[in-house]
Amino acid sequence: MTLVFDGHNDALSRLWCGSTDPVADFAKPIGHVNVPDARSGGLAGGFFALFSPTKRQAFDFTKFETGDLDMPLPPAIDGGGALCSAIAQAGLAQRLQNAGHIRICTDAQTLARSFVGPELACILHLEGADCIDPDLLALDALYAMGLRSLGLVWSRPTIFAQGVPFQHGRDGDTGAGLTPLGKTLVARCKKLGVMVDTSHLTMAGFWDVAEAGLPLVATHSNAVARCNATRNLTDAQLNAVRETNGMVGLNFGTIFLSDQGWKTGKATIADCLTQLDHMIDQAGEDHVGLGSDFDGAPMPAGINSAADLPKLCDAMADHGYSDTRIAKIAHENWLSFLSRQL
Repeated sequence: MTLVFDGHNDALSRLWCGSTDPVADFAKPIGHVNVPDARSGGLAGGFFALFSPTKRQAFDFTKFETGDLDMPLPPAIDGGGALCSAIAQAGLAQRLQNAGHIRICTDAQTLARSFVGPELACILHLEGADCIDPDLLALDALYAMGLRSLGLVWSRPTIFAQGVPFQHGRDGDTGAGLTPLGKTLVARCKKLGVMVDTSHLTMAGFWDVAEAGLPLVATHSNAVARCNATRNLTDAQLNAVRETNGMVGLNFGTIFLSDQGWKTGKATIADCLTQLDHMIDQAGEDHVGLGSDFDGAPMPAGINSAADLPKLCDAMADHGYSDTRIAKIAHENWLSFLSRQL
């Protein structure tokens, strides 16, 4: 079985928003990412997001409606509430670690050991810097709790940058780039060794991160050329990922895989392969990985949880990908990048 390192999941947010014991639930086949499904599907690690929802309630994918997607950018959220939810989810990660389910990795050596160990290797990622104060003190606090990756925005504004609205028929050139505070935050992340993720960021913000001299990373974003949505990357952006020795992770979310997927909310593993072909063509096979968006988006037919990851790997083989290429996409590229980053 091919082992997988995944660029993005929302399992911590799902567990935190639940109404039962989150540690016990993680040991059951509930949701997209959990211990039994990870083991049966070869998921050995990934980025676990700390996300601040506007309401503490789980998203029901069975009620997903694409008609709600073309929407304006929502307003910024309260920083205090966002900080409480981020810290709570970081605390939940600590409890999962204490229970022996995950290992929070803060350096390359720990990641390499954990990836082949009994626990899920976990890189803590902040999805949207809504909780970070202007003095960046919350960043240092979260760093001490194990944070090693940060997205400046989700699809809403922060004091640091502007996110893209969920819209179709256009690329991510939807608004302004980084604010002066945003550039200060990026510089602080660079000093600490915290990876900066450009997923959900405007195109202008993406190029501002490039100017900071960081490798360009989009943990869970696809290609505009195969699905013309604001959350996806243009060929120029994918080229820049390659040129800066960065990474882009294939988002399994149906609405980001194809134009038809956006309209219907339905997609297939074949759509994943179409995206991968284009992403590899533009970014290079050494800079493309997986960024499933498990527990945060509706999945294509055949992928119901991490247990189904072998179906994607088998489809890559049937599509003509070599074992070498499959291993790179499944885990080697992310691990190689993180060995340089951490």
